[in-house]
Amino acid sequence: MTQADFLSSPLAEPVELPDEDITGSGRFFNRELSWLGFNWRVLEEAENPKVPLLERVRFLSISASNLDEFYTVRVAGLRELEKAGNTNPAADGLTPAEQLDLIDADARELMARQQSVWADLQTKMAEVGIEIVARDGLEEEDRSFLAEAFLTQVFPVLSPLAIDPAHPFPFIANTGYCLALQLERRKDKRTLQALLPIPAQIDRFMALPRRDGTRRFIYLEDVVLLHIDSLFPGYRVKDHFGFRVLRDSDLEVEEEAEDLVREFEVALKRRRRGEVVRLTISAGAPKALRNIVMRELHVEDDELIEIEGMLGVADLKEMVLDERHDLLWPVFTPRVPERVQDHDGDMFAAIAQKDMLLHHPYETFDMVIRFLNQAAQDPDVVAIKQTLYRTSKNSPIVEALCEAAEDGKSVTALVELKARFDEAANIRQSRRLERAGAHVVYGFLEWKTHAKISQVVRREGDRLVTYTHWGTGNYHPITAKIYTDLSFFTCDAALGRDAAKLFNYLSGYAMPEGLENIAISPHTLKSRMIEMLEAEGDHAEAGRPAQVWIKMNSLIEPDIIDALYRASQRGVRIDGVIRGICGLRPGVKGLSENIRIKSIVGRFLEHSRIACFGNGHGLPHAKARVFISSADWMGRNLNRRVETLVETTNPTVKAQIVSQIMAANLADTAQSWVMGPNGHFTRHPVPEGEFSFNCHRFFMENPSLSGRGSAGAKDVPTLTHADD
Repeated sequence: MTQADFLSSPLAEPVELPDEDITGSGRFFNRELSWLGFNWRVLEEAENPKVPLLERVRFLSISASNLDEFYTVRVAGLRELEKAGNTNPAADGLTPAEQLDLIDADARELMARQQSVWADLQTKMAEVGIEIVARDGLEEEDRSFLAEAFLTQVFPVLSPLAIDPAHPFPFIANTGYCLALQLERRKDKRTLQALLPIPAQIDRFMALPRRDGTRRFIYLEDVVLLHIDSLFPGYRVKDHFGFRVLRDSDLEVEEEAEDLVREFEVALKRRRRGEVVRLTISAGAPKALRNIVMRELHVEDDELIEIEGMLGVADLKEMVLDERHDLLWPVFTPRVPERVQDHDGDMFAAIAQKDMLLHHPYETFDMVIRFLNQAAQDPDVVAIKQTLYRTSKNSPIVEALCEAAEDGKSVTALVELKARFDEAANIRQSRRLERAGAHVVYGFLEWKTHAKISQVVRREGDRLVTYTHWGTGNYHPITAKIYTDLSFFTCDAALGRDAAKLFNYLSGYAMPEGLENIAISPHTLKSRMIEMLEAEGDHAEAGRPAQVWIKMNSLIEPDIIDALYRASQRGVRIDGVIRGICGLRPGVKGLSENIRIKSIVGRFLEHSRIACFGNGHGLPHAKARVFISSADWMGRNLNRRVETLVETTNPTVKAQIVSQIMAANLADTAQSWVMGPNGHFTRHPVPEGEFSFNCHRFFMENPSLSGRGSAGAKDVPTLTHADD
């Protein structure tokens, strides 16, 4: 039995960490190194032979784009702290300078691995009819084709730039890719140095004519180099290299850098925006030309990374060819819940029957959109309130809210303008809503509103009934196809009152009192979780079963981690599924002997946040206390955002969360990495021929319990699935 099966396998023997002060800062693992560890796991999926070939290319691309963002946000912030002389250590005791040294070493190794993975994937792609052709591998008919394609598709958008006193060094945008050229005029050998930005508006890979059924591509920069004469007539290329720039992002609105900004906000605001934080260049670049580029971009040696291979690995997303269904995940169509079908699509009737929890993307997110569309069109609906943190460009949810407002319903939308990278989209949406007649509010200046809530008030006979939707993810129909999240629908009166009080708080700043089934940050969520952990410790010391299951994206908040350590030391058994960052060290003797942590990385991105407490009965159990949340256990979520923690009390919903969703995640062995006390994750191999349980596969084959018509808490499906 593999150690990754937390549902059935016993706890591993705890280990000692003689080199760490587990009574001090050594009890925490560094946040940045933990994030890099997560990105290593993403990259390892690109090496996983069980993953379809082009999906492996997608994982490689994601690992590169993740790393780019990490540099432009986290590394940029740490650099500014270091430059300003800040030596304040993080929770784990590392100063900004020490963190940067460790990040640099790990990231360089990661980028080198990306190149070796890409080389291997190219070989495998060629074997199945997808080929990247080098310049020296072109035949005459290819060159004729490219000559025409270059003139019509590339040449009009290129801007060759000489470098001399009359032509200042140009600004190269963030993620900008450029060729640096050393040219020589044929007639008199006069040299010219120039830059040639590769336009992001054109695909990085240009398709060549098929040959014997093979799809063939060439790098755009190779096409450009083939036609330098068209750009610099009379010159030849003596030498060249490519380089790619990553720049500091606007940290004041970056959620990933909130804690860095908070720690040293004034210094960050004074900095010159857009400084280069990483320069990658082709290996073997001519020294003189390389030095010019470094000098003009104000790059130090430690910010320069030479790459033997492809620059801009994130662009490989272009090579995930939709036409090659045989090399992609099998098509999966999300289900419509049986109960909604039983009521002919009437969401209000389905919810009125009993609470319903949908598990996205396995159950379609269209049910959330249907809920709001139906509310907009129902003459009995009098009011709709909605939080909008991150939405799509043409959001069907915004469309529904606008329709409701135009129909005379009372519509209130809380639009979060500080949603990272979606600020402009959210401003556009808020203007549309205002024009339609909706009340648009923007929440708090100092806190982001990250809670996911819809509230619909409907007249039924002589009373008003409140229907609410509580989500763990964004109201975004695109990401809902790949993120695993929970949608909880209820017409429970207490939860309706809680939602109304929370919306009043968001729009009027009146602190809500008497909340019945929810806790909110930054006020009561963290303390509620710590109280629940302390209560489990009391059960353990009284000799009762004491058990906690948690699932989230990140766990780094020091007070929460210390509460988990205390619970472990009192005898509480804690199992966590933490996809990304984890600052807790599990399995350490005398500190966390009863804690295990795993990470699941697979076809879908784990995103739901869940906390289950045995409540003196162990897990799974009908009397357990079960919560879903919009918040990860991070400082920003618990201390500087408006988030929700919702307790579910319906027996079927509780059984679905505990015995179906959490149990399957804990039992997964196919795509799980287990965290060690040293902060590193290990994928434990499953013996050849032994069945390996894949929780994503299980969820694809088994509908959510509470959405199954008349199913009850005793109808939890067996944790198994079809075997390949």
